Amino acid sequence: MADRKLSTVEEQVTSVLPPGDLPVYEPEYTADEEALAALGYKPEFKREFSLWTSFCVSFAVLGLLPSFASTLYYGMGYAGAPGMTWGWLIAMAFIQCVAASMAELCSSMPTSGGLYYAAAVLAPPGWGPLAAWITGWSNWLVQITGAPSVDYGMAAMILAAASITHPGFVPQNFQVFLLTVFIMVIQSFISSMPTKWIANFNSVGSTFNILALVIVIVVIPSATNRADQGMPKFNPASEVWGNFYQGTSFPNGVALLMSFVAVIWTMSGYDAPFHLSEECSNANIASPRAIVLTSGVGGLFGWFLQLVVAYTVVDIDAALESDLGQPFAAYLLQALPQNVTLTILALTIMCAFSMGQGCMVAASRVTFAYSRDDCFGPLSSVTKRVNRHTRTPVNAVWFNTAVGIAMTVLILGGELAAGALFSIGAIAAFVAFTIPIFIRVFLAGDRFRPGPWNLGRASRPIGAMACAFVLLMLPILMLPSVTGGDLDAAGMNWTCLVYGGPMIFILIWWLVSARKWFKGPKINIEHRMIGRGEGGMDGVPRDGQESSSGSSTKDDKNGLGMDKAGKLA
Repeated sequence: MADRKLSTVEEQVTSVLPPGDLPVYEPEYTADEEALAALGYKPEFKREFSLWTSFCVSFAVLGLLPSFASTLYYGMGYAGAPGMTWGWLIAMAFIQCVAASMAELCSSMPTSGGLYYAAAVLAPPGWGPLAAWITGWSNWLVQITGAPSVDYGMAAMILAAASITHPGFVPQNFQVFLLTVFIMVIQSFISSMPTKWIANFNSVGSTFNILALVIVIVVIPSATNRADQGMPKFNPASEVWGNFYQGTSFPNGVALLMSFVAVIWTMSGYDAPFHLSEECSNANIASPRAIVLTSGVGGLFGWFLQLVVAYTVVDIDAALESDLGQPFAAYLLQALPQNVTLTILALTIMCAFSMGQGCMVAASRVTFAYSRDDCFGPLSSVTKRVNRHTRTPVNAVWFNTAVGIAMTVLILGGELAAGALFSIGAIAAFVAFTIPIFIRVFLAGDRFRPGPWNLGRASRPIGAMACAFVLLMLPILMLPSVTGGDLDAAGMNWTCLVYGGPMIFILIWWLVSARKWFKGPKINIEHRMIGRGEGGMDGVPRDGQESSSGSSTKDDKNGLGMDKAGKLA
């Protein structure tokens, strides 16, 4: 809408642009596109996502049923039924704080860069590029491992189902690898479709996810054959809520905290609407609502599923040590007839496909956003291109697929190698989610301008609780299940190495090279400097080159200033 002509001060955004600068709006810009322009970016996507379809992608990424199946070993294996009941309930209360704080950032900065952009803009002067660098790469590690890890679990479930029906069949690592690659290629084609097709596909997938979850929650207690095995239909409440399983060498309280890894990994997909906000209509309200809705609905239904399993599990040791190599499948065989077990596994596998595809969509948007700011060096010129036919980042999709296939080669090394790679998800997500929240609560001061969806006076207390929870959980997530002489390579928690190794490399890259050329979010839209007497243009020089905004200056009031290419003479 050309007549609005809002400056960065008048728009309800926290922008990388100096306060009062006026982006050069095109006459056909909508309110969403004006807000994006105020953030320093020109619109490149069709806005065909709504609150519902954004929630659908996010809920698909959450994938409660397949996520629960993949992480049952941790939720039940560390503390038993109390880890599933009390553990999920307590962890979810604090995860809601993280989600609400993230939603507030999203409303103020609805851009695909998401947390990376927020960390850059809110950081103290001079620290924006480093904050963006750490947040961005940590978040990218989460995103890039999402689809491969989900598809690896899905392939394992498919082959476990084959083992149930054909007891003589023993899946080999190369079969799991090939099936995982095949699934990823199919999902890549779907993720390369036009935005509207992707939105519709994920809408169907999420609807199926919700229906399948409800069916499983109802069917398990209804169809359990525990009574036929001479046991009560359900475990007594005293056992479910108070009988800790000794799955670690640590005290029960620490074991309960260790079981939180299942909740954190399962619930790490609610940031997807942030990355899809440039494709969402009414983004500064719909996208944060989708984040909170995903976290709330996912937390509630996830707890119901935990309760169902906790009240019907027969033998925790047998489920964890089954030759099937899939604790969820082993649990189902304990508590249900074989035909019902196979039906539930089939539903879980279909949900896993939708989940993996949702992960791939979200990851491609993150790769596009970082490529737009040249985070990938020379490769960025390829991965930041938007396909002119589909108006989606097709190159980013296939780049992620290539990286994902390369990572899944570790499947050939066995469960230890593959598990070590994919354990990165929980801790990397927490680090990426919390850095901008911490900066906003403790360092940003008045640099943060709340968007139309905000927490009001509760913003800082909720953000502080989110940060406290993460600081507590970071060392817990790195603890091995055993200690002392019992600790060997197989029992070691390799998260510190798998996450710490790449991040140390990324920090060395920063010190050696990146700090000289990476300046944070790059402005790619023209804007006028208001009140400086020149009426000149800034952001995109007249020769068409993009300008970055990352190095701080004396006049910077947003944490990031203009570099020499973008400074008004």
